[in-house]
Amino acid sequence: MCYRGRLCSACGRNWSCLFYADIEWFMATNDLMMELQKDSIKLDEDSEKKVVKMLLKLLEDKNGEVQNLAVKCLGPLVGKVKEYQVETIVDTLCTNMLSDKEQLRDISSIGLKTVISELPPASTGSTMTANVCKKITAQLTGAIGKQEDVSVQLEALDILSDMLSRLGGTLYSFHSSILNCLLPQLTSPRLAVRKRAIIALGHLVLTCSGSIFSELTEHLLAELKRNESTSTTRTYIQCVAGISRQAGHRIGEHLEKIIPLIVQYCNVEDDELREYCFQAFESFVRRSVTLVLGGFLSKRELPHSWCPKEIDPHIPNVMGLCLKYITFDPNYNYDNEEVEEMMETENGEDEEQESDDEYSDDDDISWKVRRSAAKCLEAIVSSRHDLLQDFYKTLSPVLISRFKEREENVKADIFSAYISLLKQTLPIQSWLHASDASGKDDVPLTMLQNQVPSIVKALHKQLKEKSVKSRQGCFSLLTELANVLPGCLADHIPALVPGKLVRGLGVKEQGWLSPLLTCIVFSLADKSSSSNMRIDTLSFLHVLLCNHQPEVFHPHIKSLLPPVVTCIGDPFYKITSEALLVTQQLVKVIRPLDKSCTFDAKPYVKDLFPGTLKRLKAADIDQEVKERAISCMGQIIYSLGDHLSSDLQPTLKIFLERLKNEITRLTTVKALTLIASSPLKIDLRPVLGEGFPILASFLRKNQRALKLSTLTALDILVKNYSDSLKPAMIESVLKELPALITENDMHVSQVAIMFLTTLAKVYPSCISKISGSVLAEIFQLVHSPLLQGGALTAIIDFFQALVLTKMATMGYSELMKQLTAPIYSSGSAGESVTLHKQAYYSVAKCVAALSSACPKEAPAIVNQFIQDVKNPKSSSAVKVLAFLSLAEIGRTMNLSAQRELKTVILEAFTSPNEEVKSAASYALGNISVGNLKEYLPFMLKEIGSQPKRQYLLLHSLKEVISSSPADGLKPYVEDIWALLFKHCECTEEGTRSVVAECLGKLTLVNPSELLPRLKNQLSSGSPHARSTVVTAIKFTIADQPQPIDALLKRCIGDFLKTLQDPDLNVRRVALAMFNSAAHNKPCLIRDLLNAVLPSLYNETKVRRELIREVAAVFFFLFKVEMGPFKHTVDDGLDVRKAAFECMYTLLESCLDRLDIYEYLNHVEDGLKDHYDIRMLTFIMLARLSTLCPNAVLQRLERLIEPLRATCSTKVKAGSVKQEFEKQDELKRSAMRAVAALLTIPEVEKSPVMAEFSSQIRSNPEMASLFESIQKDSASLPASESMDMS
Repeated sequence: MCYRGRLCSACGRNWSCLFYADIEWFMATNDLMMELQKDSIKLDEDSEKKVVKMLLKLLEDKNGEVQNLAVKCLGPLVGKVKEYQVETIVDTLCTNMLSDKEQLRDISSIGLKTVISELPPASTGSTMTANVCKKITAQLTGAIGKQEDVSVQLEALDILSDMLSRLGGTLYSFHSSILNCLLPQLTSPRLAVRKRAIIALGHLVLTCSGSIFSELTEHLLAELKRNESTSTTRTYIQCVAGISRQAGHRIGEHLEKIIPLIVQYCNVEDDELREYCFQAFESFVRRSVTLVLGGFLSKRELPHSWCPKEIDPHIPNVMGLCLKYITFDPNYNYDNEEVEEMMETENGEDEEQESDDEYSDDDDISWKVRRSAAKCLEAIVSSRHDLLQDFYKTLSPVLISRFKEREENVKADIFSAYISLLKQTLPIQSWLHASDASGKDDVPLTMLQNQVPSIVKALHKQLKEKSVKSRQGCFSLLTELANVLPGCLADHIPALVPGKLVRGLGVKEQGWLSPLLTCIVFSLADKSSSSNMRIDTLSFLHVLLCNHQPEVFHPHIKSLLPPVVTCIGDPFYKITSEALLVTQQLVKVIRPLDKSCTFDAKPYVKDLFPGTLKRLKAADIDQEVKERAISCMGQIIYSLGDHLSSDLQPTLKIFLERLKNEITRLTTVKALTLIASSPLKIDLRPVLGEGFPILASFLRKNQRALKLSTLTALDILVKNYSDSLKPAMIESVLKELPALITENDMHVSQVAIMFLTTLAKVYPSCISKISGSVLAEIFQLVHSPLLQGGALTAIIDFFQALVLTKMATMGYSELMKQLTAPIYSSGSAGESVTLHKQAYYSVAKCVAALSSACPKEAPAIVNQFIQDVKNPKSSSAVKVLAFLSLAEIGRTMNLSAQRELKTVILEAFTSPNEEVKSAASYALGNISVGNLKEYLPFMLKEIGSQPKRQYLLLHSLKEVISSSPADGLKPYVEDIWALLFKHCECTEEGTRSVVAECLGKLTLVNPSELLPRLKNQLSSGSPHARSTVVTAIKFTIADQPQPIDALLKRCIGDFLKTLQDPDLNVRRVALAMFNSAAHNKPCLIRDLLNAVLPSLYNETKVRRELIREVAAVFFFLFKVEMGPFKHTVDDGLDVRKAAFECMYTLLESCLDRLDIYEYLNHVEDGLKDHYDIRMLTFIMLARLSTLCPNAVLQRLERLIEPLRATCSTKVKAGSVKQEFEKQDELKRSAMRAVAALLTIPEVEKSPVMAEFSSQIRSNPEMASLFESIQKDSASLPASESMDMS
């Protein structure tokens, strides 16, 4: 094709013949690149040769543009040609790299990088990648070793780094030669060569074998000890740091030798060397933290980070060096600075010009030492929550004193280190870390509180600096401080300062300002402040307003408000958005309606309202600003609506317009909800007529958040503006409600039913118009197995409100009939129950609620239920409902008038139907709660005299203890306690379990007296009694704070000692109790883990020494002979399962207290254990891959083998169906663990993982299973987990 005419006609220029060839080559190459990028292009062998030959020729073209296009073609070409053609390309590029022509060398280097980036990963099974890499590697190592041309060396090192980073595992056989090639480069006279060699070594250690890694480490240690020159020592320390950053999980075992050497070099008088030493320390600490908590570092789900044991002993020494050198500034006298500062304060602005002549020395690099020390301190603070108190004693004062640092970059890192300290101090309000309150004065929060004056004083000086970066750092630190200690700055806001300070800051004097607010106003008003400065200042002000009492700010509102209002009008949308958020909070401060306040807010309305209104009206502004303007104006109307007079109604009309806009409607609904709930009773009548139907229409939308917000808004409007609503408005909403009540979304159903309850109370007549359709949906919900919690409570409240409307169609009898109809129509006696068990409890609760609302109807319905139970023709479903309803009614109502009730219940205990017996037991317990004096002595007597009914009666007693108030039970505690201990040695485990639950819950009635009694029973000679007592403790542990917690924490160690009990069953229940504590209240056992974990880990072992012949009496693993067959039974299996379940729970709640390597040892053993144990450990391994990926990566070779064995196992021919199913499920679980392992960063560089991945792909069965697992994982919202509580 001729491009000459096309080009000329296209550009209209008269090109000279000299350029036509270049232009044609350029266009032809461009067309080729476009074609190669198409998936459809296919090249035959001859075409491949021609294209490859021509592109390689074009790389030598004199025109740079042509060369660049040719290089771009190489990438897509790699995937289109055969392997030998790629090898030809690589050979040519490597040869050209050694050329004397600089341009050709450069373009060939780029070409090699392009080819490497397009090679398929080794995990795909392609042989081309391995062959091409081997060709390149041999030539690169040769080019690096020659040391003739530095530019060639640099390019070769770059390319080698790329290859090792992406395809390190493929080069496994070359690792030794690569190491031998790279090590000499660490002593190169060119620093650039050394740095690139360090980068390449960092990528090498990710995939090299242990022997090569040890060889590298030993070489570095030897060179560090030799210390031939300071220059090479710097390089070796940089190399150690680089290796640690890339593969810190491998360097741990060598730290004992490395760290003392680096500590020694910190004392050498060389600032650059010291900087590299601290960078190495930082890499050791940071990589060790990532190693253990890689999945949690970005989210503070676990506040207690942890350093592995290798770095742990060196932390005090390293921290001491950091504290020493963070103040290392030999060329500057800070004392003189303080004297000058005092003089400047006395002389005003006369000497302001002199302050610009600060000391400066280009040769002074001591700031680098201080900066690296600050970064290292930040790493230590982030990783050692357990040293928090020490940090506040030693580290915090030093950091505060260094806020005066003269170098901005160093100061920023010091601020960052202190912010990390504050973040570590931030208390986590969560069940996971709940603990008993400590009265010690030296707890971190108290220590921080005592240091607040020093912090504010030091920062106040920095806030006066002209440097924007310094002020931003101050505000970031103060923001974090206000979040950690709400209200801590209150004493510093009202502190008065002289007016001349205000003038000195360039702010117009307006009375008296506090130091902090002065700086805030200055940063907002100063024209030289950057956008980020204003945003950070506003952000801090918002946090300050949220975390302090309104009264603190009232003296300063006059000065604070103008600059904030000015920021609302700023052209930059982020400043406007942040200013509106601050204004919204300021409105709450100016007039807090939730408390009495004497502050006069009226004068400030004229400042607040116009600026916000302007933004509210604007249509051509950022979405975030629109939403913030709506929210802010909503708050203004809520708090100051009575001062808006004629401006109120036009503003509400704007809200109506925003309600019609799809983008702003959700925010507007929330704002209207706020306005409607105002105690000022804002007049909304002008907008209700048009707004109510719009709100009704939102209930049809698919946006769930909009539905929920709209229902909340409607509920508030009906409650507060019932006089202003017309029946037509209500009807427009009512017709939308039936569709919202469905078991598919219980929360929407709950809110809709709560709104119906409000309507039933306020507009009872309206309910009758939709009673049929709404009630049908509600009854369907009542009979759903999913109904519970808040939705059930909402339905109960609705029924009670409905029955009080006294409408004929919705009276007590009609509602009762519809509630129970499905059960009474389920058939004659003997038929199975048709509804789910949960539905019976729901119906019973609704029945009791209706009876409570209509007490006159209660006796009749109670009699009916008693007759239903007595009637032999009644179905079991009817009897179950009758007993459950009697239970719910009897819980709150005295049924002692029903004389035959006791007899009826006791007779039901002999029913052949288990569900009827269970319901009768439940009924007796709950009826007793309603009348303890009448029923509890009767129940205790029956338990003692009726051994056949004992189990059911104990269940009844459990209901009494669980549901009765503590004061009501106290007179009976001794009798109940004595009775329970009579049965705690029962041979039936089921009975002992109920006794244990009763004992545990009874202990909660009077823990100070009863808990020591339980503890004393640990010395009982009966294993049954000990197991009952330990199980009882499990039932004293709940996920909510309780009075028993402090007592339990002091003595739980004694109960955990039963993990070493000689009886197997006692150890099993002790593990269950330990698991409950770890899951529900980890604070009880966290400090005991060092003592308890050895016992826990001991229970994960298979006790082969206890294998006995069938004739043996005591053994764990034995064989039962069944004719010619033998079946292995493992009596230790349940204990091992309980131990592994505990381990999983600790992974979630106490990860920071675990030695992850010791933990992994037992996980490895579990991967080779029984089917049940392997299922657990596969899930644990998947979780570990997320929580501490690098620790798993270190053990990958040992973890892969059990997974490979499981996935490759074949079930013996002739096995039963269950064996095939079990093996399939085991393989699926193993493959899930493999999929989780593959999500670990850098795992693809592991040779053993690459080999296993290749095996999976090559096996059709394994490949199909893996693909299905990946599809399942993609469809799940969260990773697989299990509840071990």
